[in-house]
Amino acid sequence: MNLSNWNSSFGPGPLFIAGPCSAESLDQLLQLAVKIKALGITVMRAGVWKPRTRPGAFEGRGATALKWLAEVKQHTGLAIATEVVNPQHVEKACEAGIDIVWIGARTTVNPFSVQEIAEALKGTDKIVWVKNPLNPDLSLWLGAIERINRAGINRLAAIHRGFTPFRPARYRNLPLWQMPLELKSLHPQLPLIADPSHIAGERSLVFEVAQRALDLGYDGLMIETHPEPDKALSDARQQLAPEALEEMVHKLRISKTSSENVLFMNQLEKLREQIDHIDRELIDTLAARMRLAEKIGEYKKENHVAVFQPERWKEIMNTRPEWGEHAHLSADFIRDLYRIIHDESIRLQTQIFNQSEQHDAP
Repeated sequence: MNLSNWNSSFGPGPLFIAGPCSAESLDQLLQLAVKIKALGITVMRAGVWKPRTRPGAFEGRGATALKWLAEVKQHTGLAIATEVVNPQHVEKACEAGIDIVWIGARTTVNPFSVQEIAEALKGTDKIVWVKNPLNPDLSLWLGAIERINRAGINRLAAIHRGFTPFRPARYRNLPLWQMPLELKSLHPQLPLIADPSHIAGERSLVFEVAQRALDLGYDGLMIETHPEPDKALSDARQQLAPEALEEMVHKLRISKTSSENVLFMNQLEKLREQIDHIDRELIDTLAARMRLAEKIGEYKKENHVAVFQPERWKEIMNTRPEWGEHAHLSADFIRDLYRIIHDESIRLQTQIFNQSEQHDAP
C-alpha cells in the first residue's frame, strides 16, 4: 500500500483522541473541547450519525451536529473526527471541514459500502481511519483499508475496537490482540489506534485496555469522553468524565518501541533463544498429541463410534484450566488453547473417517 506518515503532524508519541460517543449539543461539545485541549490532546472525536443495533435508540443529530463540530474547530483549533456510513455522509463531512473520517465496524463488514465510500473520498485530502469488522476477519479489515487506499487516500490508520464475543466475556468486545498485531506486522507503516472504550464497555476497564495497547506499541488511543457520562445518550457506561480522562492520561505508561542498550539487547536475545528451544519442544509435543488423536480416530471408526464425544470434551475443559492455574497460567488462556487443539483433533479424526469411507467405496 502507498501510505504517508500523517500522525507525526499531531505531535510526538502516541496520538490521543478524545470526545463523546455522540455529539448531543453545541454546549456539550464546546465545554468538552476546552478541557480536552487543556490536556494537550489535538484531535476530538464525536459521532453525528449513529448506526444503532435496534430502532428507537438515539441515532445522532446528523448534519446539524456537523455545524457544531465546525464551530468547535474554529474556536479551539482542534482537529475533528467523525464516522461516515455512506457517500452522502462523506460529502456533508467534507463540506463541514471535518479533518478525519472513520469507517465503523458495521460498515467495514460490507465491501460494497466501503467501495462506495472510497469512491466518494476520491480527490479529497481526508485522513481516513478504518475500524475492524465486528467478527475477527483480518482479510475483511485489510480489504477495506486497501479499497480506501486504491481510491488515492494514503493518510490511513486502522482502529482496533475489538470483536463481538460469542460467549460471556470480561470485555464488551474481545480484544483478540493477535489480529491487529498481525495487521501491523503486514503493514508496519500503517498506524494502529486502539479504541479502549469499545473494547472495555465499562469505564472502570478502559485504563487497563489502554495501557495494554500502549505496552504493545500502538500508535494512538481513542477514548470516549463526556461531560456527564451517566447522562450520555449513547454508550454511557464506557465514557469517561474529563477529570477521569486527565487522570488516565497522566497515569498511562508509554513504552519505547526499541532500545539501544547493548546489555538489554544481549539479554533479550538469550531469552528469545530459550523461547525458540521451548517452542520446538512444544511443537514436538503437539505433534505427538495429534498422532494419538489420529489413532483414536481410527479406533472410533473401527467401532462405529462418533468422532465428537461430549463427555470427554467436558472432562478436558474441566481439568485443563485447573492444571493451568496450578502452573500459574490463565484459565481463560488454557480454555482458548484447548479449543484450538480440540478443533484440530476433530478435523484429523473426521478426515480419517472420510478417507476410510472413500477407501471402502466400490
